[in-house]
Amino acid sequence: MKTYRLNALSARGLAAALTLAVAQLAHAHAYPTHQAPAAGSTVNTSQNEVIIDFDDALEPAFSSIAVTDAHGKSVTSGKAVFDPANAKRMSVRLAALAPGVYSVAWVAVAADGHRTQGHYTFTVK
Repeated sequence: MKTYRLNALSARGLAAALTLAVAQLAHAHAYPTHQAPAAGSTVNTSQNEVIIDFDDALEPAFSSIAVTDAHGKSVTSGKAVFDPANAKRMSVRLAALAPGVYSVAWVAVAADGHRTQGHYTFTVK
C-alpha cells in the first residue's frame, strides 16, 4: 500500500514538473510589453526614437529594430541600442521624420536563444 502511494505521489510530482517545464518553455520567448510610439498611434515630427520594452531579457547581438517610411526607405540613425540597466529594453534613433506612415519591424532573441519577431505602424502628422 505504501509503495502504491509513493508511486502515485511520484506520478503527481512528475506531472507537475512537466507542466511547469512546458509553461516555462511557452514563456521563454520575448514579447513586447510597451512600445513608443505605440502601434497605430499618431505622433508629431519631433519623434526621434523608437523604444520597445520586452517581457524577457534580450540578446543584443541578435535583436534589432528597423524603421522604414512608406517607400521602404530606412529612417534609422544607426543600429538598435540596449539599456545596460534594463536588459529588456531596446531602442533605435530616428532621422528627422516627415509626415506619413512608418513601419517598425523588430526581432527579439531572448537571452535563452528563443527568437520572436513582429511589426507595427505609426503615423507622423
